[in-house]
Amino acid sequence: MAPASNLKPRPIVVSGPSGSGKSTLLKRLFEQYPGRFGFSVSHTTRQPRPGEEDGVAYNFVTRDAFLKLIDENGFIEHAEFSGNLYGTSVQAVKSVAEKGQTCILDIEMEGVKQVKKTDLNARYLFLQPPSVEILEKRLRGRGTDKEEAIQKRLKQAAKEIEYSKTTGVHDQIIVNDDLEKAWEEFRTFCVDES
Repeated sequence: MAPASNLKPRPIVVSGPSGSGKSTLLKRLFEQYPGRFGFSVSHTTRQPRPGEEDGVAYNFVTRDAFLKLIDENGFIEHAEFSGNLYGTSVQAVKSVAEKGQTCILDIEMEGVKQVKKTDLNARYLFLQPPSVEILEKRLRGRGTDKEEAIQKRLKQAAKEIEYSKTTGVHDQIIVNDDLEKAWEEFRTFCVDES
């Protein structure tokens, strides 16, 4: 008989540079398959952006509270990006699994490296922009970041794209150059679990 953990849907790790379209595709997935997927709500020390709700977009915490959770081994993965800490708590993933949903983790490259070292048995999807130039246009089009932040995000994007080429890291890479095509590939990967 298979262990109970194998009976639960395998978590899906979605990564990709800021501006690659993760939020757009994830929002659509949750709308089209209500109740099937659960979002692992990450912790962060950054300030909420307009419209972001605590406990929905992120669990917004102080640096001290975040560091305490690290000391208690409360995170599956955590990393610092642009001066802020981000992490996926063990409890966030358990909460989704307990509802019988497929847990979605939207995490950065460093987090992917850490999750790879755990027994989470996740499936890995990388969402890639068509080019760094198009990514830059998308980031500037948002109008939410200062120039310094945009430059940091572009530098990080180049690292993430390079890392995505490492054999065996991701189960699938989707280039988001056509939203409908990217959506179909994304939906298929998430829904048709292998």
